[in-house]
This record gives sequence, C-alpha cells and structure tokens, in this order.
Amino acid sequence: MRHPPSPVHEFDAADPQRRLRAREDIATGFARWRLAWALARGDITHRYRGSVLGPLWLTISTAVTLAALGILYAKLFRMDVAEYLPWLSVSLIVWGVISQMVTDATTSLTAAEGVIRQMPLPYTVHALRVVFRNAVVAAHNLPLIAVVFALYGVAPGWGALLAIPGLILFAVAAFAASILLGMLCARFRDIPPIVGSVMQLAFFISPVIWKPDMVGHWEPLLPLNPFFALMETVRDPLIGGTGSVVIWGMAVLWTALLSAGAWALFVRFRGRIAFWV
Repeated sequence: MRHPPSPVHEFDAADPQRRLRAREDIATGFARWRLAWALARGDITHRYRGSVLGPLWLTISTAVTLAALGILYAKLFRMDVAEYLPWLSVSLIVWGVISQMVTDATTSLTAAEGVIRQMPLPYTVHALRVVFRNAVVAAHNLPLIAVVFALYGVAPGWGALLAIPGLILFAVAAFAASILLGMLCARFRDIPPIVGSVMQLAFFISPVIWKPDMVGHWEPLLPLNPFFALMETVRDPLIGGTGSVVIWGMAVLWTALLSAGAWALFVRFRGRIAFWV
C-alpha cells in the first residue's frame, strides 16, 4: 500500500534577515530625519531658484484657483458663497496635499537614483524626504484657510484640534505611499502615468468640489473611497464637525492596509531597489 507523500515545508532562511534589515532601514531612516529635512528644503529651494516670490507662487496660485472655482461653483450649485467658499478652501487645499503627495510618491526612489547608487543611505530617508517636502508646500497654503475663515466669520472652535489625528494619519499614509509607490514605479515605469490618470479621475469622483450630501442615498458609500476617508478626517473638524466613527474607522483601515502593503513589499524586495532605479 502506497503512502501519500509527506508534505514539504519550505523555509526561507533569508526571510528573517530581510525583515531585520527592513526594520533597521526604517529605524535608521527615522534617526536621520534631519538629513531628510535638509534634502526636502533643498528641493524647495532648487525648484524656486531665481524666482522673486519663491514658494509664495504656490499660495497665489491656490488663492486664484479658490476664488475662481468658489464663485463659479457656488452659482452652479445655487449655494451661498459665504457658506460654500470656506468649505471649498479646506477641500481644495487638503486635496492638493493628497494629490501632490501621491504624485511625488511615484518618483520617491527614481528621483534619488544618483544618491541611491553612490551613497549607502537608508531608503526610508528618500520616503521621508517626499513627506517633508510636501509638508513644506502644504504649510504655504494653510494660511489661506485662515484668511477665508476670517473673511466669512467662520470659527471652528476647539473641535478643529480633532484635525490633528487626521494629519497624523496623513503622515503615516504618505510615508507608506512613498515606499509602496516608489518601489512599484521603480520596477514598472508605466505606473506613474497611470497614477496621474487615476488621480485626475479621483478628483471628480471624490467630494472635493461637490458636497457629500449631493449624492443622496449614495452618501453612506463614500467612505469606501480612501481619498474621501482620509480627507474628511481633516476637513470635517475644520468646518465645525467631529467626523463620524465610520469615516475615522475607514481612514484607519485604509492607512493600515496601505502600510501593510508597503511593509510586505519593502521586506521582500528592498534588496533590489538599487537595481531598479
């Protein structure tokens, strides 16, 4: 009588080592956050070298866009400008941070090709560089929200502090996206244009210009959109809300899934990044 073959258990001896090196990369990268900050500041300085206004062009451009869209869509939606413009100011600025962050995440590693090939820096330094750079850009636009709120007498009160946990989620998701998209786009160079197209579509299907209650009975499904869930954790407290448990739960869930995907990919393929860029 033939016995069934014994099950074969495969063990990858290098797997614990890969995990250890990935953890060391992240720990060392965060320990060198000052280097990432210096690189991010250098990126901003280089981008606006020779410009008179420098990064203030970002603020001016956002202000013009906000004024034009605010007046136009307030008329189209038959809403009072005093009600719509403060909401739109938060929406556009928060969405701008998300959109630019995702776009920059696709080149977090390929843009640092020269550094990666010449210096043994932790890869997470380049991810932090992208996060810090976008934080600087966002800081130039945030005062616009205060200006619009002051013009229309909007006072969110102490509830605005609830936006701080949302910003923390933003930072975690941005770091994870820089790792995940940075690696995928370094390996497959067709992904960045696809991401750009997806972000354009996401702008229209996410409640950035239009309000969530405009979709009627579809509104409960909006938290399934990860961009909406993350955006609402910051936007809702700033406009006087507190954010529902469902939205916060979905935002945490999407951030956790993104972080898990980034960790799995980083552990498995970290050793190949230098050959991909």
